[in-house]
Amino acid sequence: MAGLMEYLQQAVAHEASDLFLVAGGAACEKVEGHIRPMDGERLLPPETEKLVSEIYTFAKRPMTQFLGKGDDDFSFSVPGLARFRVNAYRQRGSMAAVIRIVSFDIPDWQELGIPAGVMDLADTQNGMVLVTGTAGSGKSTTQACIIDRINRTRDCHIVTLEDPIEFLHRHQKSIVSQREISIDTTDYLSALRACLRQAPDVILLGEMRDAETIHTAITAAETGHTIIATLHTKGAVNAVNRIIDAFPSGQQAQVRTQLSSVLRTVVSQQLLPDTEGGLVPACEIMHLNSAIRSMIRDNKGHQIDNAIAAGGSEGMISMDQSILALYKAGKITKETALEYADHPEQLLRSLG
Repeated sequence: MAGLMEYLQQAVAHEASDLFLVAGGAACEKVEGHIRPMDGERLLPPETEKLVSEIYTFAKRPMTQFLGKGDDDFSFSVPGLARFRVNAYRQRGSMAAVIRIVSFDIPDWQELGIPAGVMDLADTQNGMVLVTGTAGSGKSTTQACIIDRINRTRDCHIVTLEDPIEFLHRHQKSIVSQREISIDTTDYLSALRACLRQAPDVILLGEMRDAETIHTAITAAETGHTIIATLHTKGAVNAVNRIIDAFPSGQQAQVRTQLSSVLRTVVSQQLLPDTEGGLVPACEIMHLNSAIRSMIRDNKGHQIDNAIAAGGSEGMISMDQSILALYKAGKITKETALEYADHPEQLLRSLG
């Protein structure tokens, strides 16, 4: 069995996104969306326990929470190699871990295929921007690229609240304060409340998990801050509904009014396999114009998709329009386009 450092070095060398250490099979890495074994040796429970213990040693983190709760989320760095985001957990009574590999350098947004319209969100001066998508859709990477653009082009104070920190931002034109939940602060809500006393211009909120955090974020956006937040939902309409549904029915009308006022843009993202064996992002972009604000306020969310599809002149694009553009550019196959489309029958007609 290889040691932890050997697995980490191999995963970085192969440009893997994730490393899996689970008893019952070989250590595996995910490269370009595909999981493959790193060697032929089967890991047994004592070996995964040794590897997980090594992770905590590298991270200089006590195993108290993991041993008490059965799972733990944290990150650590290996100088000269990479930064690693870890979820350690128990499965079938044995220790296991999934490790996300994060480069020290902020990725080049053009090489990743992030649309210029998404990067332009770095110019947002106030209000709320949402970056949404399912797990593993590249939300954190897109956010990091936007924050990096702000850092390079604007002189402001950026505060990031993350669980855990994935990308490290060095001070450039801006000052960047990065706070990790459970290490630098107890939870998102208390961190967000404290953040408002730290003279922030831009706040990156790793996740809006409950009504109180969402309400505080909306209030911060109302007072002139730029909030860039994440939601684990697919589609702009679902993101709006998710926020509103987090509140009791008696408060939802007020939240609709507030949200329609402070929300600036929703980006919904998914990663598609491209024709070269890699991954390319497809992005739905919804900018709030007067029509969409009225739809949110008046609970007419079912009309928003049509407004996005018709809003090309304002920089909007639907998910299927984004997928169609990738197909026409030769970046994805017809089969991939239809598999990931929101409305495959309609897209098929557009594909001819």
